[in-house]
This record gives sequence, structure tokens and C-alpha cells, in this order.
Amino acid sequence: MDTEQLRELLTAVASRGVSVDSALAALERLPFEDLGYARVDHHRALRQGHAEVVFGEGKTPAQIAGITAKLIAAGQGALVTRVDAAKAEAVQRLEPALRYEATARALVAPSPRHVERGLAPVAVVTAGTSDIPVAEEACVTLTHHHYDVDRVYDVGVAGLQRLLAALPRLRSAPALIVIAGMEGALASVVGGLVSAPVVAVPTSVGYGTALGGLTPLFGMLTACSSGLTVVNIDNGFGAALAVTRMLEGRGRSAEASP
Repeated sequence: MDTEQLRELLTAVASRGVSVDSALAALERLPFEDLGYARVDHHRALRQGHAEVVFGEGKTPAQIAGITAKLIAAGQGALVTRVDAAKAEAVQRLEPALRYEATARALVAPSPRHVERGLAPVAVVTAGTSDIPVAEEACVTLTHHHYDVDRVYDVGVAGLQRLLAALPRLRSAPALIVIAGMEGALASVVGGLVSAPVVAVPTSVGYGTALGGLTPLFGMLTACSSGLTVVNIDNGFGAALAVTRMLEGRGRSAEASP
């Protein structure tokens, strides 16, 4: 249950459109629902503005289906990250409401509630085609949280003319996620060209001395462009959530201003 759903419920109780007992029944899942193998956090959307997201690695298909069924029943939709194709097929047999996004390795059941953000699309930028799976995890996460996405793929520093051709799109974005492996230079370059927040994601793409993503991670952490936010290696999901917190925090600040 999110803030808007709770406000609607309380308004309905106040207008006597919903009985107190019915309201209590709607709230009985809060703050969490104990399934034995998981405690599903139905209170998270009230605390953080986002419903719980399920990390699929290490969970069985039955566990994923059980958790997502509770999230969907609570009207929150569901997002499961890091799910391979075989596991996704097994989960979908148990919970058909979930759609599989193969490149992102994510299962999604859209929220029944539409939120109009009133923002230009968030730019998701990759240095190379090999970075796209991480980028798609970010895109699926953003769209699940009702943000439009502008995919700007394969514009790495080995051919800067490709990036410069996309510069008007980058400068119109309210925030950018920049994803790169190898030495990770793209994030610093983009950070020097735009004024919006930039979240950098190092990927494990690269030859031996890329060290499984450590080299781009260190490069992004020591970037010349000031103010970059850097998340963990291959963490497209974390980058997307960082952007949503930035943008929604800005929106709440604007609403609070006199």
C-alpha cells in the first residue's frame, strides 16, 4: 500500500463510503506478511515510496511465486530481478501474471495504478552493446516505477561523435544513468556535459585488467566530473532506484514549498 492508496482509503472511511471493518481488513497485511521463508514488506511503499522488489537469485521458483502473489494481491504489482530464463518459466507456471523481460533478466507484473510523472524521459546511456543487459535492468526498474526511458546505447568514448550526436537528448533528461565497462570513462565525459544528476554503473565487461568491473568502478569513483553518484558493479536496479529517489525527493520538496 502506498501513500495515495492509504489517503483514498481514509477518505472513503471519513465519507462513510467504506466501513471501519473493511478498512481494517485492507490494512491487516501491514506492516508485513510472514510466509515462513520470507516476510513480505507491505509497508515499504509508505516508508520509501516504492514497493518491495524481489531479488531472484538464490530463491526457488515457488518462493518467488509466493512472494509476488502477495505483492500483486496487495495491489502493488511486482518486480523480480536476476532471474534466468529457466527459472522464469517455472515461476510463470505458478504465477502467470508475471511477464518475463529476457534481456533484463526480470519478471514484472505492472502496478494497477498509473502515476503521471510529468517529466521528460530518464536517459539510460551505455558505452557499448555488451552493457545493454545491465541497462535493461535499469530500464525495467524505471518503467515499473512509472518513469519514461530514453535508451541511448553504444555511445562510448572510442567514438565520441556518437555521444555528441545524442547530446540534445542527454541535456533534456531530468537524470541520466551511464553504464560502462572497460575503463568506465563514459560516465566522467557525460558528467561534464550535462547539469542533471548522473548515476554511473560500472559493468563487468572488459578484458583481464578490467578485473570483473573493478577498474571501471575505481575510474568512476575518481572521475574528474564532480557530483557523480556511483553504484555497485552491474547494478542497473540500484542505479534506477537512486534516480527515482532523486527525482521524487525533488518533487516532494517542490510540493512542500510555500
